[in-house]
Amino acid sequence: MQTIVQFFSNLTDPAWIMAHGGLYIVVLIVFVETGFPFGFFLPGDSLLFIAGMVIANALAPFSLPLLNLLYWVVLITAAGTLGNFAGYWLGRKSDGLLFQRKDNWLFKKKYLIQAKEFYDKKGGAAIVMARFLPIVRTFAPIVAGIVKMNPGKFALYNIVGSFLWAGSIVTAGFLLGENEWVKENLEKIIIGIVVVTTAPVILKMLMGRKKKAPANSLAG
Repeated sequence: MQTIVQFFSNLTDPAWIMAHGGLYIVVLIVFVETGFPFGFFLPGDSLLFIAGMVIANALAPFSLPLLNLLYWVVLITAAGTLGNFAGYWLGRKSDGLLFQRKDNWLFKKKYLIQAKEFYDKKGGAAIVMARFLPIVRTFAPIVAGIVKMNPGKFALYNIVGSFLWAGSIVTAGFLLGENEWVKENLEKIIIGIVVVTTAPVILKMLMGRKKKAPANSLAG
């Protein structure tokens, strides 16, 4: 457990990232988080912001910062797109089996149910919106596969959502990364990003419990 905690701590350190695979480790993490059920706990949003900070100070693979930004946004977008395609394929092949699977420390069925409710309410746009919601973005493509969303339609929403997500957050880190206040308060900013992006999911869970409470009390 301590090793896992240390790993997550290292992911908030730009110097550690550059010393252990550089931004390619970010690309790999994005692929895993957006494509596989066990990736829901990975820090996608904060990691993308830090990636933007790293890009602002990097001179590879290009000497021009803007070209580097474009290169990494495209690469991260591709990783997020392929990750969602993997999740979609998993959902198509599972044929509902994930809903019957028992919970364990890597898989929680309630997260899948939340993603399904979100998808049912928002339709195809959920694929785009889910990119900005931790946990939901992991399971939304799986649910799209389970309900057999049209592959062409899914591909469109998938690519657009991945580009908007990666482009906006990485660019924010790129533009703000040189700010001294940002550098000195990086941990607070990361906590703020986690709170802002996670709040909608937590509120949804709390509201769902409140709605169920009266029914439970009547049953008693």
